Amino acid sequence: MSATPQPRRPRRRATRVLAAAAGLATLGAMAAALPASAGQDHAGAAGAAGKKRTVDVQLLSFNDFHGNLQPPAGSSGQVTEKQPDGTEKKIDAGGAEYLATSLRTARKGKPYSVTAAAGDLIGASPLLSGLFHDEPTVEAMNKLDLDVTSVGNHEFDEGARELARMQKGGCHPKDGCFEKGKKFKGADYPYLAANVTDEKSDKPILKPYWVWKHKGVKVGFIGVTLEGTPDIVSADGVKGLKFHDEIETVNKYAKELDKQGVKSIVTLIHEGGAPASGAYNYDCDSPGAGDGISGPITTIAKGITPKVDALVTGHTHAAYVCTIPDPAGKPRMVTSASSFGKLYTDTTLTYDRKTKDIVRTSVKSGKPAKSANHVVSREQAKAPDMTSLIKRWDKLAAPVANKPVGFISADIPGRGATTPEAPLGDLIADAQLAHGKSLDPETDLALMNPGGIRSDLVSKASGNEGDGVVTYGEGFTVQPFSNTVNLVDLTGAQLITGLKQQVSGSNEASPKILQISDGLTYTLDMTKSGADRVVADSIKLGGKAIDPATTYRVAMNSFLAGGGDGFAELGKGAKPLVGSDDLKAFNDYLTANSSADKPIAPPKADRITIVK
Repeated sequence: MSATPQPRRPRRRATRVLAAAAGLATLGAMAAALPASAGQDHAGAAGAAGKKRTVDVQLLSFNDFHGNLQPPAGSSGQVTEKQPDGTEKKIDAGGAEYLATSLRTARKGKPYSVTAAAGDLIGASPLLSGLFHDEPTVEAMNKLDLDVTSVGNHEFDEGARELARMQKGGCHPKDGCFEKGKKFKGADYPYLAANVTDEKSDKPILKPYWVWKHKGVKVGFIGVTLEGTPDIVSADGVKGLKFHDEIETVNKYAKELDKQGVKSIVTLIHEGGAPASGAYNYDCDSPGAGDGISGPITTIAKGITPKVDALVTGHTHAAYVCTIPDPAGKPRMVTSASSFGKLYTDTTLTYDRKTKDIVRTSVKSGKPAKSANHVVSREQAKAPDMTSLIKRWDKLAAPVANKPVGFISADIPGRGATTPEAPLGDLIADAQLAHGKSLDPETDLALMNPGGIRSDLVSKASGNEGDGVVTYGEGFTVQPFSNTVNLVDLTGAQLITGLKQQVSGSNEASPKILQISDGLTYTLDMTKSGADRVVADSIKLGGKAIDPATTYRVAMNSFLAGGGDGFAELGKGAKPLVGSDDLKAFNDYLTANSSADKPIAPPKADRITIVK
């Protein structure tokens, strides 16, 4: 089924076909928002007559952009490169101006080229995009000619209706249009969400797949997010939705595409793995195929039907290009390009015009398709259209973004911290404890989820504010979710259980270590397994052991208070009290506790004793 054409700007792509239908009533009109080129075969009926049997299709891909239009600051804007002598080198990378240049350069001389993404393009974004509900990022993705993307968990941060607006366009229902005389046009590319259905109709809320066509070549794309999205997104964001098993969903739609004659299939899946090395260019297939990666994607990749020829993944913000065997034992490429536009993946898919399928291995070598991650270097030229876009939105954001809120004496690592307890995590927890005490003087402690810390605080000036000055925009980049700081009563027994959930249950395979406020201490013994890693009798507050029978007043953001990130016990708190948003609490703390003469020093991050 081809999409209904609508007037849009001319596109470089030859053909668009959006297959499959259905969705929520509020989302049903999205098919009409797709590009005018949808469903048209630019090559006409000429087909492959007189052409080589095989043709190389270039698949460019990336993931987890998170609205980073400007180059990410600090360690969040670096990639690790393994050197020939075994040492590692840090390279500054990322930013929309450079990503656009990289992709456009990569496409040169490649007549068959398609660009895809694996979710979280928006959400948890810096202020330049987040302040405007990520309209700037969607506009940027249109300009760099993104063809298709799956949804990720962060596409649901503001709910299904807002996601529909990202696709279809229109001004924000509350904030209206941000630029006078301009209406947000929405995404030129389709968002795919095969495993997300309406609770009532049981139909997909977005298109489950899309088919790219060019001169007789057809490649289908199936898009899914992780089944566990409701566990890591606020309840309001996923209200009325169901999230289904990734393997079962992909296999279902791969079969459907196959019946339609689409034999070449790529899955865009917002779920990933943990590579054995942090270097983007390490050998993931050493000593054997797929030996260099672990985590959810390995199980998923081994379960997805052989009808799928490659998997573009995301979510873990890791970089890897791995060969994981499919259920038939045949090698299949599985890739991820880190995050924030710091890398892109270039994969060669050899298309057989006779079988209409991808030739997975070379006839000569028996090796899988060529694929590699490439650094989005900041030493290359900037894309002028992206520079103009950033300047335009930056002018609108400047009055808010450039306001000073505090002072720091040195970089305070958060997202880029190399330890489970991050200095910035401690600072945020202290800020939430202070806010909690302003609401209720009896507040005892604060807990902060690590995934809510999106960046580092960097001392070097990002603009004209001067070194050591923290601006509102920088604070927003650290905490962009607009959570509130909530107070709840938890018994000591509940608190102990909550801390044990950091390393057990859904968090056992990939621990989520809470950041804790000053005065709370405990030992984390990583030589043990599961909940036993948290040494219960080591948990103390102000040097005094936590009493299981005593009630404690605890501050935490609304996401944790709702049991998010697998912390079900924290969601059982009594006597809830809702405070201000977490960014305000953070900014107020910086303002009250720092000055140009007395900046805040990075916390020592010594509240959790780690035994390895």
